[in-house]
Amino acid sequence: MATAPQNQRTYRAPCPGCGAPVEFRSAQSTHAVCAYCSSTVVREGEVLKRIGKMAELFDDHSPLQLTASGKYQGRAFTLVGRLQYKYPEGSWTEWHALMDDDGSSAFLSEDNGAYVWVQAQATQQALPEAGRFRVGASTAINGKTYTVTSHQTVALIAAQGELPRLPALGVQHAMVELRSQGAAAGSQIGSAIGQGTPEAQEVLSLDYGSTPPTVTRGVPVLLDDLALTGLRSEQTKEEKGRQFACPNCGASLTVQLAQSKSMTCASCHSIIDLSNGIGGELRHAEQDEPIQPLIPLGSTGQLQGVAWQVVGYQHRMGFEPSDPDEHFGWDEYLLFNAKRGFSFLVDSTEGWSMVKPATGTPVVSENLQSATYLGTRYTLKESYNAETNYVVGEFYWQVARGQKTLNRDYASGKNLLSLEQTPQELTWSVGAQIDSALVAKAFKLEDKKELLARSDVGPFVPNQSPFSKPEFLIFVVFALVVLAVSQCSSCDPQVENCTSSSYRSSGGSFGGYSGGGGHK
Repeated sequence: MATAPQNQRTYRAPCPGCGAPVEFRSAQSTHAVCAYCSSTVVREGEVLKRIGKMAELFDDHSPLQLTASGKYQGRAFTLVGRLQYKYPEGSWTEWHALMDDDGSSAFLSEDNGAYVWVQAQATQQALPEAGRFRVGASTAINGKTYTVTSHQTVALIAAQGELPRLPALGVQHAMVELRSQGAAAGSQIGSAIGQGTPEAQEVLSLDYGSTPPTVTRGVPVLLDDLALTGLRSEQTKEEKGRQFACPNCGASLTVQLAQSKSMTCASCHSIIDLSNGIGGELRHAEQDEPIQPLIPLGSTGQLQGVAWQVVGYQHRMGFEPSDPDEHFGWDEYLLFNAKRGFSFLVDSTEGWSMVKPATGTPVVSENLQSATYLGTRYTLKESYNAETNYVVGEFYWQVARGQKTLNRDYASGKNLLSLEQTPQELTWSVGAQIDSALVAKAFKLEDKKELLARSDVGPFVPNQSPFSKPEFLIFVVFALVVLAVSQCSSCDPQVENCTSSSYRSSGGSFGGYSGGGGHK
């Protein structure tokens, strides 16, 4: 019978600020934040020295809390500390995990319900300065190829408990995120969209808040697989301070999700920026032409074995780079599950699809015409520019009308792969098409089944232009007859969209900003 690991030596001393006991369970920990007075203390041998006061934690209503324990790859750990970071589009949290067997440290990074197990990574050579990394470029570290997917300016905003390191509070610094290409054998598409174990891919984070930069390697994990105990119960979550008046019309609003960085007012449809918290100055942008989502916000449904709630909706437009007058539209429903985070249910002319940001990055051919991900080869369907033109609900990133991205959509049968890129971030998303009847059943909308129905979607056939399809030719003939009879347009811009539109040949943009400062 295996012997239980010996407890590591615990060091306890009075806080220099208030005299309350401050405990260090790990010999590797150098800093702590007093739970009573929020003093930041540094351990120098057997003496604690107060070096300042930590800002108050933002209550993100995470199911995690200090002293929660679990297992990773058979090794027991306990959460003993917490770091909160902010970047332009949102924030994320890193939990300091103390390994029970040897007292070493790891981190469980949490960003909008997604979790990454993070450990220190040694590098074989010195890293270049942060400015040398360009989003979308490939680079090799320790002989492995990665894609640069994010280059953000971040800052520590709060901390709690026992910590092996403590960046300067509020000091902005660069953080670069790299994601691995390829995947372990046996990985499946289903795991990437909420089924089974997450795909075996890596997230390499380069934190330039220290010299030399701190390098960590992360792999995605599911909360259920960590066998966690001591989690926060739903009853302990307080909504105090989550109500406020709309800064545009004064209507009373309630934030339903603590992760939300923006939301819309149900009364005046203004987009409200929550990135500075409710106590901060709320910025807003007015919206006109309100659109009614087919699936009401707040609806809950069971898809792919997971209970999802619809928390946000946005309508987006795609524009052909060679002809900006040609455009198409689609809808995205933001879905939330407390343990699985966020996914997207996309409604396009080709049908419905369920997609989620991918952990790794595909290997793209030099001519960009194909991409290989998790052992599957996808063929390029189209490239286009995308823009958000209407939003409603709550979002985990700082959404705004007029946000623009460069998109590329790939397909393999009914499996979908999509790239969405901004100057600061590159997001790959993966998913699959689903039947409209499943959507109607999941959200108890059988009475609206005909409204949700879309054309049957067959496997994608490369190089088949939508304009060569028989139904399109029939439509053209019909349109010419109508034009011959009518000498003027009957379109009323107050009632309908009078601009030209084209065939939507993909399943949507699949997700918007991923954010997370390296730990999405």
